[in-house]
Formats: sequence, C-alpha cells, structure tokens
Amino acid sequence: MDTVNLIIDNKPVVVKAGTTILEAASGIGVHVPTLCHMKLSDLNIENKPGDCRVCMVEVKGRKNLVPACCTEVSNGMEVNTHSIRVINARRTVLELILSDHPADCLICPKSGKCDLQNLAHKLGIREIHYQGEQSHYRADTSPAIIRDIDKCIMCRRCEMMCNKVQTVGVLSAINRGFYSVVSPAFEMNLDHSVCTYCGQCVAVCPTGALTEVDETGNVIRALSDPSKTVIVQTAPAVRAALGEEFDMEPGTLVTGKLVAALKRLGFDYVFDTDFAADLTIMEEGTELLNRLSRKLSGDKDVKLPILTSCCPAWVKFFEHQFPELKDIPSTARSPQQMFGSIAKNWFAEKLGIKREDLVVVSIMPCVAKKYECGRDEFKANGNPDVDFALTTREFAALIKVSNIDFSTLPDEDFDNPLGESSGAGVIFGTTGGVIEAAVRTAYELFTNKPLPRIDFDELRGMEGIRQATIDFGGLPLKIGIAHGLGNARKLLEDVQAGKSEFHAIEIMSCPGGCIGGGGQPYHHGNAEILKKRQMALYREDKNKVIRKSHENKYIIELYKEFLEKPLSEKAHHLLHTEYFDRT
Repeated sequence: MDTVNLIIDNKPVVVKAGTTILEAASGIGVHVPTLCHMKLSDLNIENKPGDCRVCMVEVKGRKNLVPACCTEVSNGMEVNTHSIRVINARRTVLELILSDHPADCLICPKSGKCDLQNLAHKLGIREIHYQGEQSHYRADTSPAIIRDIDKCIMCRRCEMMCNKVQTVGVLSAINRGFYSVVSPAFEMNLDHSVCTYCGQCVAVCPTGALTEVDETGNVIRALSDPSKTVIVQTAPAVRAALGEEFDMEPGTLVTGKLVAALKRLGFDYVFDTDFAADLTIMEEGTELLNRLSRKLSGDKDVKLPILTSCCPAWVKFFEHQFPELKDIPSTARSPQQMFGSIAKNWFAEKLGIKREDLVVVSIMPCVAKKYECGRDEFKANGNPDVDFALTTREFAALIKVSNIDFSTLPDEDFDNPLGESSGAGVIFGTTGGVIEAAVRTAYELFTNKPLPRIDFDELRGMEGIRQATIDFGGLPLKIGIAHGLGNARKLLEDVQAGKSEFHAIEIMSCPGGCIGGGGQPYHHGNAEILKKRQMALYREDKNKVIRKSHENKYIIELYKEFLEKPLSEKAHHLLHTEYFDRT
C-alpha cells in the first residue's frame, strides 16, 4: 500500500507508507515536542532513537504510549498527541531528565537557546518531584569546544553528526544505565582524540553540554586596553546569517550593519576576510596552474588533484585520517590566517607599531577557527597572527550586551586597504564557492583571455558530492566538490586508491560549507535556511563591481609593494603552511 489513512487529533490524514507519527503530525501543523529527533533531509540522515521519550503519544487500542519519532503509521490508526495522559507522561519524563541536570541556567552559555529549557517552560514545569543522586563528570576544555557532560541528556544528536555525517568517529555512548553518557572513548579529552573541531556537534546539541570556547571576554579586554590597536576581520558567511540572531529572515544580507556594529564596539579598523579570500585565490590559483603546467609538460612527480586548504577542520581531518595524502592539498593558508599574517607583518609596519601591540580579531562562522589561531606554525615568537576568533553567535551576543540596536543601524563600509574585495571573495562562504572563485582567476591567467561568463552554475548546489568539467581553453579541467567530512572521505578514498580523475577538489567540512558552520546561528539541520544563506552570498557577489580576485586593486598593490608576486619567496613564507601526520 503506497498511502496510509489515519486520524491525528480528530483530523483525517493521508501520508505515505513508512511515515512516522511525528512526520505525519508535523505535516498537518501539529507540533509534537522532542529532544532527540533530528532529520537532515538533504543528507538523507535521520536521528530517531526514541531515547528522550518526550514525543510519546497515545494510539487508540494500544496499552502503552508510543514514541512518535520512531513509530510508523498504520492504516486506520487513531492518534492523540496531547491527551491529559500524554501531557502527564511528558511532564514526568521531563522532570526525571531535569532531576539529573544542573540548575545553572543563569550562567549557562546556552541559556535562552536551550531546547530543554524551552520545553520545561512550555510544559509549565515549576518544581521537580524526583530528587536523588546526580551524575557528575569532569569538564573537558579543548582549544575550540567545551564539553560540560553533566548537561548531557543522551539525545545522541552529536553522535549522529560525528559518526554518520562527518565520519570522524569521536563521540559515542559509553557506560551503562544511570551513568550512560556520550563521550570520546575511555572518556578521553577532545584534544587527545581525532576531533576536527568542526563544531557540528555543538550546532545540534539541545543543551549546554557542548558549546564553543568563548573568547568574548578576551576581546573586550583588548578593546579596553589603550596600548593596543585592535582590528577585526569578518568572514563572508557571517553577513548571510547574523541577521537571524536579530529576528531577521534567513538569507538577509547585513553587511553594512555588521560593519557599523563593529565600529560602534570600538575596533580601530574594520576589515573584510573577503580581501584575504582574494589573496588566497592568487596563491592557490597560481599553485593549481603551476601543477597543471608541470603535469602537461610531462612531470610525473606532480601531485594531483590539488585540494583546497581553507577549512581548518578539514585540514585536521586529513592530518589524522589520511596523513599519507598531506602533500596533495594546497599549501596556501586559510583566508583567516593570510589576513592575520599580512596584518601583523605588513599593516602593523605601516601603522608604525610592533606586531605584539596589534590585536587581530576574527568574526567567523566556524568553531575550528579558534583552534586554527593557536596552531604553532601561525605564530612568530609565540605571538599568533590571529589573536582571537569569535563565532557569529558570540558576535551577536556582544552586540546585544553592548545595547546596540542592530536592526536600525545605518549601512557603513569596510575600511581600506584590507577591506576591499571582489565577488569571488564573497562566495568563499558556500560549498562550491572557493573553486568557482579559483576558476574565475585561473582561467584568465591560464588562457590570457577574458572569461566568457562569470557564473559557473555547474559548480553550485547543495548535493554532498558534485563534479563538473570546465573548458580551460582546450584543457578539460575536471573538478570535484564535497561538503561534509563524510562526503570528503569518499573522495579521499578514491584519491588514496589512485582512482580519482579530478585535477582539483574543493572540500568544506560543514554541510553547506561555512554557511552551515558550527558557529553560525542554530538551524538544527534546516536545509531551507542553508539555501537562503547560500543565495544571499550569490546576490552579494552579483552586486559587486569587481567579481574576480585578480582584479582587486588593493591585492595588486599589495603584491607590487610587499609580496612581489604569487608564490614568491616572501609570499611562500607568509602565506603558505605545512601539514603534519597526527596519527
């Protein structure tokens, strides 16, 4: 039978066979609460363990209540989603969960955005009738993520993201009964594991069990120090999502207001990471052309495909899981780190100050950027190129605590010279954007001809793995694209086995790319929100006067004045890096 007829809350419903009660109820606008269920439709992955038991409903003829998230509908079924019996069961379950949960909501970083807190409020829980032993675990603070496992409710969403989506395999259920918890094996620290700090576990956690390391206090102290010059860069994906923290529609571009807010917070200069994205294209694109030219001339030692290197979580992933391939990715640093290097080594000199007196702050959609700041290869005598990275969420909280009415701010422009960028720099924030930006520049440098078109629609989309062939003046350039580390693994296994025919592969660790980063406003796997953020970046790209990285006049001047040319000795020293076997 292809369809099933049933009744939900006295309403007749017709759904496909195999549909769960939760899905059927949602289809007619009936909200059934749940703490563990999550569906990532674009990835065809669903977390429906039925563990939290909050979604229990009453089915006529059945003695016990059933979990709506993992019970399939049947013909003639009659469901009551909010009977008194159901409400009583939900309140009881929730009180039991809360009885083993810390009551520190006032200082919890997830307060106000905690699913558990919101559900307790909705069900009117004012006291807990079940008192007893509470489980306690040691806190685990890594360079990017804090695990406060006393707040774990065993929903196992993080486990789904870590194992099914990202295939990193760090988090799983350990122990039994009352002491069950989600943790790395042997309860080891995250920084002792193969964790990539992608932050997708943080993005889906319904409580404060997983949060990012908050650098807001350090940034406030730097802004308050008169001896420091504090500059800020902001990543492309931030402008497409920040508005959601202020009740704006997903996909609302807030570039000008973002700049205005940063200036009101007291930053001495407000720059754009998109400038460094253009710089990245000059280095990474030249590196691609260099490898292609050598390959065409018969050099058998050339490493292809070249892999993009902008994402620190992806870098850490292949250092742990595919160390034998560490010579294949581009050696170009990420835009965040290129910006920091240029700021500390060139801009500080122009200002006439020591690099130690220049504080570089990043506003990033990413949790792993915090870890990237601390990598030793990005420091000079212990002084990091980028001092602090704030997530989009942290930045929004800082705006709110500063009593800035974000929605009424006038649009303001980035400062120069590190604030000017092309449309190619903007689309770095979405899957397919880095390689499209590279193609725009590499094509013209390779063929010495103008691009016949700017937009490469064949590189765009939200499919987890995509491929396209671009005509490079007679050379068919084969390109692969993957977002989500599970998809990246598939492409890397082909490279490892010598089966890959690609010349270049773009990889981003988060679903959707940076627009779905672990530090973005919580979207809980809503693919429509990601698509709206993606389209916002393409709109900003289209409205840019300059849409190719090599036409950015400030990039051209930087090479003339300081770097000489792409892949020069100075550029290699300041803008490139190396990778390490972390097995």
